[in-house]
Amino acid sequence: MTNSQYTVADVMTTTVVTVTPDAGFKEIVAAMERWKVTAVPVIEGEGKVVGVISQADLLFKEEFHQHRTGMIEQMRRLSDTAKAGSTHARDLMTSPAVTIHADATLPQAARLMAERSVKRLPVVNDGGVLKGIVSRADLLKIFLRSDDDLASAIRREVVDRLFPVSRHGVRVDVESGVVTLSGAVRDAGLIPVAERLAHTVEGVVAVNCALTGP
Repeated sequence: MTNSQYTVADVMTTTVVTVTPDAGFKEIVAAMERWKVTAVPVIEGEGKVVGVISQADLLFKEEFHQHRTGMIEQMRRLSDTAKAGSTHARDLMTSPAVTIHADATLPQAARLMAERSVKRLPVVNDGGVLKGIVSRADLLKIFLRSDDDLASAIRREVVDRLFPVSRHGVRVDVESGVVTLSGAVRDAGLIPVAERLAHTVEGVVAVNCALTGP
């Protein structure tokens, strides 16, 4: 019912540090250090994402540098030990990459990150070509919306639509993202709906509903 569904396109970073499959280990580390990033997409051709390399992928080389693994551990951690002995992006990257489209909603992005245990997602088009990257920190940007902006959105998208007759008797106060709805409305049955919809407005931290019926 609300129009405040922000998408990945609204918060993603469009300038992305990338490497090719032929990039060497030191080249990758240098790129991460220079641009202060913790992961880089691996692209080929016209920008198609074929994998992602994170600091975790690179640290296996340090972990196994002086640690001689037994046969059982080697079998259990075949992927990790393989990365420890690799020198190029094609062998270090996690592939296929977990990606998302720019029109996905922020809850969808957050859910995918949680389900796949990743901290960022390359944003691609239908052809898998890189368009940006979105991180956990990017998803939190929505909570930087001003209180005035949130109040206007809730009044426009919730109060005015649910209570067209009694909307002038409803007060919307927002402080640090916490919304308080107060006043009297004609249809008390819609009060729980108003509280639920206010929660769905992007950037809202919490809702206190003090609305009353006639």
